[in-house]
Amino acid sequence: MYKPIIELKDAAFSAQDKDVIREFSYQFEEGKTTALIGPSGGGKSTVLKLAAGLIVPTEGEVYYRGRGISTMTRAQNMKFRKESSFVFQDSALWANQTLRQILELPLKTHFPKMTATQRTERIVQILAETGYKKDLDIRPSQLSMGEQKLIAFARSMVCEPKLMFLDEWTESLDDGSARRLIDLVKKQREQARTIIFVSHNFRVIKELAQTICMIIDGRLSLIISAEEIATNDGLAKMIEKGIAQ
Repeated sequence: MYKPIIELKDAAFSAQDKDVIREFSYQFEEGKTTALIGPSGGGKSTVLKLAAGLIVPTEGEVYYRGRGISTMTRAQNMKFRKESSFVFQDSALWANQTLRQILELPLKTHFPKMTATQRTERIVQILAETGYKKDLDIRPSQLSMGEQKLIAFARSMVCEPKLMFLDEWTESLDDGSARRLIDLVKKQREQARTIIFVSHNFRVIKELAQTICMIIDGRLSLIISAEEIATNDGLAKMIEKGIAQ
């Protein structure tokens, strides 16, 4: 029996006098993988950031395990951050930090008793899994966009989160690197991690998602199961066309 882990209740978000998200209510179930899909500019990434507590709704509330994220104490919020991770569409790596410093910071923050050797061992392990093989003592500007994505994904995995938010995390990657990260997410799904992701790649959506939420003009317009996509060619073609816009 799945339980809600993240709930958006009547959530709305406005920016520059424009309604981006309106009257959005949905419960993301613990242990399930959910894809947020829809046309470009429809609000998918905004919903993802609201669910992750990175932005605050202008109306409504977002709950983590039944507790409003905006009303959490510092200790409660730190626990939420330790249990969750976010991969940004543009990677969002600190320009003035080395890759090593970027990957060490979450470990120093959430595991203060971890030794420098233990941090290095964990970083080496996760980089081996993601396939990054270059120097760690360089800055993000020295990497390609694809390499930056690998580091951003490694950062999201370094604390072994229970809840993952992924925004177009396979964009700008070659097929081999994309395949490696998809397999890593699949492994997390098999371990009953909760994964919420945004993607325009229909192949990735079909392969990973258990539930699909279509967002159009800032509203939740359709909820579809993986079984419906697999057994209904007409629906699958409609979804593929919709996310290509």
